[in-house]
Amino acid sequence: MSWGPGFFYYRCPSCGKKFMYAQDLMVEFGADYGKCPFCGTMGEYVKDGPRGLDDAEYFEVEE
Repeated sequence: MSWGPGFFYYRCPSCGKKFMYAQDLMVEFGADYGKCPFCGTMGEYVKDGPRGLDDAEYFEVEE
């Protein structure tokens, strides 16, 4: 049973931005999945799961 989309949450070690990627976009982004959309550095994994109360802190990376 699914409760909606799942996300991977990251923090950029270079610029400090927080961002998230929907799990179903992993194939579409390929090797760029998990990279900071602002500076291109690979993000540090924070957590994964459904939307949470702290979602407003994270920028959602879309297509």
